[in-house]
Amino acid sequence: MNVPNAVATAEPIELKPVPRRGALYRVRHDGKTSYLFGTIHVGKQGFFPLEPEVTRALDHASSLVLEIDTRHHEPFQVALAKYGNYPAGESITRHLSPGALARLEKALAKAGIAMRNVEGYRPWLVANILVGSEIEKHGYHRSNGVEGFLLSAAVKQKKTVRELETADYQLSLFASLDDAQQEKYLIENLDDLDNGKALQKSAGLIDAWSTADAARIAALARELTTGDTVSATFMDRTLLRQRNPQMTAHIEEIMRSDEVAFVGIGLLHLVGEESVPELLRRRGYDVEKMY
Repeated sequence: MNVPNAVATAEPIELKPVPRRGALYRVRHDGKTSYLFGTIHVGKQGFFPLEPEVTRALDHASSLVLEIDTRHHEPFQVALAKYGNYPAGESITRHLSPGALARLEKALAKAGIAMRNVEGYRPWLVANILVGSEIEKHGYHRSNGVEGFLLSAAVKQKKTVRELETADYQLSLFASLDDAQQEKYLIENLDDLDNGKALQKSAGLIDAWSTADAARIAALARELTTGDTVSATFMDRTLLRQRNPQMTAHIEEIMRSDEVAFVGIGLLHLVGEESVPELLRRRGYDVEKMY
């Protein structure tokens, strides 16, 4: 058998194009260029590598900017204990109404989580754990979040990594909910787990991110932030509207000092009239949506 001829006549390997994911913006001001990319905090291994426009932008950047540097586990654990735990000796069982406690016990049993493992946690944290557990059962994992991929690439390229926020600040936002609001937040999330909306909302947003479906992303953002529920109000007023101006100001500072910054922040921060891109435009920046 003539190996060279066999190789020469073999069918060429067809490489599938890498799909666009998330949302990518180019930001220009005073002769400097930076990039904004919408991330998701959980995902699937199949989402990587990211498509060439994103990887080229990151290659050209002198720094990677994230909400927080997820490699630093200790500050997150310290903040979680500070804002997510009751003082020693207290239990969630004493802070919930009988009806809410019964709902929680049922949900924990269904998830295979023992009450003793979470009884020292506040309701907002238990709600997030239960929703996270449901999402993981369907193949979406925090270990496959976009931040991890971006960090790995930045470390290999010896880039500076900067944070827009701190773990302490992020988790302190949940502590702004009083006891009554936390119970409502828990019940709303238990309702969504029971009727399938918890998975529908999370998976829907992740899937929309995975195909860069801007119309669907915008529709899901409206769904998550509209209504009189504690969850929607907290998402809209606290997790987005309160943080977006602060993020924008910090991005301005970084753009003044860095030649090219690649900023990866949660996708919902890039959506709507009070989004980071819109706030930058109002401050005189040229913001171009690449896709």
